[in-house]
Amino acid sequence: MKGKYSLKLSKIVESHNLGVIYKSTDYDSVEIWNYNISRPSLQFVDFYDYFDRERIQITGKAEAAYLRTLLPTERERVIDTLFAQKIPALVVCHRVVPDQLFVEAARRHDVTLLTTDLETSEFIAQVIGTLRTHLADRRTEHGVLVQVHGEGLLIQGESGIGKSEVALELVKRGHRLVADDAVELRRMGRSRLMGSAPPMIRYLMELRGLGIIDVRRIYGVGAVLPVCDVDLVVKFVRWEEGYDYDRLGLTEETTSFLGVTVPMVTIPVAPARNLAIILEVAAMNHREKKLGHNAAKDLMERHDANIDQGWGGFV
Repeated sequence: MKGKYSLKLSKIVESHNLGVIYKSTDYDSVEIWNYNISRPSLQFVDFYDYFDRERIQITGKAEAAYLRTLLPTERERVIDTLFAQKIPALVVCHRVVPDQLFVEAARRHDVTLLTTDLETSEFIAQVIGTLRTHLADRRTEHGVLVQVHGEGLLIQGESGIGKSEVALELVKRGHRLVADDAVELRRMGRSRLMGSAPPMIRYLMELRGLGIIDVRRIYGVGAVLPVCDVDLVVKFVRWEEGYDYDRLGLTEETTSFLGVTVPMVTIPVAPARNLAIILEVAAMNHREKKLGHNAAKDLMERHDANIDQGWGGFV
């Protein structure tokens, strides 16, 4: 199915170092819209129901071996029928030398023919990864994205609440900045969300009263990261006296972006609170929860066990 975004075929050829056997006349303008690819095994036995002509087609040793079992006239017909579908390109993998019939059919139907030394499964994995990254659904959110102890934290909150200042303190403490002010989110699967900075503001940070700074130049390449997963959303809110904030952490909040549900914590901001340390603990605590350890639930289980044994409460 055709998506919202596309990637030029020439970019795929360049990024994966593919050999070009035949270049179609429209090679520079061909765009790939579908992040799925196909191996035309069923098509070699004339089954074209549900065939997606927008997908890149890939062949390897198995397809080459099957074609060798066919009579020359039948082999030519099968190959010609595939190229007649006007597919974006066909890639021959695993150092397999393309049959001359492939080259002739590619020229006859003006379809790009490519090769790679990679094994078929390895190339498929690589090119799907490239396509999923570039063709993924995306949206831009206001916030700051940092990686803390390996966890991607998306910090959100009203303008001027201190998101950038906290991110800068985290960078000083050895963590890494991904994006400041605007975070481009991409859906990489049913449960995976990836964030990066728009190219225009990559590695730049705005500090009120100081202006724009280049974090990479000031703190070095180890202080920044081009992209990371969004593992936890941290929502900053201004402290309100008398408001009943969660003190145990039993309430598990979530939020959603592009249909992906992400855990969320709400952090009240007040003078004298060391937010950088709190976010470090939030990252480590979230990692522990993913490993199956929840301190709040452990506490409640101990509490309930004490009551059951007649010891009473938190004794």
